[in-house]
Amino acid sequence: MATAEAVQSANGQTTQDTLVQVQDLKKYFPVRGGLFQRVQAYVRAVDGVSFAIKQGETLGLVGESGCGKSTLGRTILRLLEPTAGDVYFEGQNVASMRPGELKQARRDMQIIFQDPFSSLDPRIPIGESIGEGLTIHDIGQREERLEMIHDVLDKVGLYSDHAKRFPHEFSGGQRQRIGIARALVLQPKFIVCDEPVSALDVSIQSQVLNLLRKLQEEFGLTYLFIAHNLSVVEHISDRVAVMYLGKMVELSPRDELYAHPLHPYTMALMSAIPVPDPTVKIDRIILEGDVPSPLNPPSGCRFHTRCPVAIGICSEVEPEFREASPNHWVACHRV
Repeated sequence: MATAEAVQSANGQTTQDTLVQVQDLKKYFPVRGGLFQRVQAYVRAVDGVSFAIKQGETLGLVGESGCGKSTLGRTILRLLEPTAGDVYFEGQNVASMRPGELKQARRDMQIIFQDPFSSLDPRIPIGESIGEGLTIHDIGQREERLEMIHDVLDKVGLYSDHAKRFPHEFSGGQRQRIGIARALVLQPKFIVCDEPVSALDVSIQSQVLNLLRKLQEEFGLTYLFIAHNLSVVEHISDRVAVMYLGKMVELSPRDELYAHPLHPYTMALMSAIPVPDPTVKIDRIILEGDVPSPLNPPSGCRFHTRCPVAIGICSEVEPEFREASPNHWVACHRV
């Protein structure tokens, strides 16, 4: 099996302290039509993305709806099969794993879904949903599994007797805690958090975010935190990556990105963050036009059709994803 021991990631970090490494990952969805349903085009949901996540850190992933964030997270876990590219987890290529190897690796890679209700089976008690992974991986006997389920419910702020209740008996925040418990029960090393708080009230969002940080410190977890709320990402992330139309456009440590964004798209996103002070005046950057279709993305820089500072080369040559300053990577001809 291929390894990543001697390979460097796109953001310049060696694999020595890297848990997850993504290299030129692509995910295309075929569009079929006609009498024989032949493939007529491809939706380029993820189109050549590379980055690395260090052990114990949280990488925030932001961008507009439809930019490919959730598709990227699911492709990393091989819930969706990649079209091209490699994903290394602890040096092993997930993309080339056989079914038995992938099943074993999935004990260490879990996901928390965006909708806590539709991700739970309404016909079975939540204890069975949480313990399903233990059964699949044949971990422990029945009594041991029940003890593990009660223990993880306690860790996420629920009670052991909740295991007998059904999903409709819980609030949205409690259901998301159940989703966290289901991901946590297998004691993973890496969790993809796919917009885990976007469906929750603001007051509940903070509770869930604090719970995720507490669990990360307690178990040494590594997160890929997908969101479109930049305030939430700022609160929980160590580094932040920005996606636009299937491409990575900027990657930087959190404080550096929020203080000195370099890409025009990132600047526009930052200007939209609400400030809880009516006396502070913010110069909003209003992007004109709609997001282009991933069926037929623009040539050159994909953002040039909406970019307020675009020049001629932007529509002709795709910008290189390069290190503009230490640990600050950007894909823009104007930087």
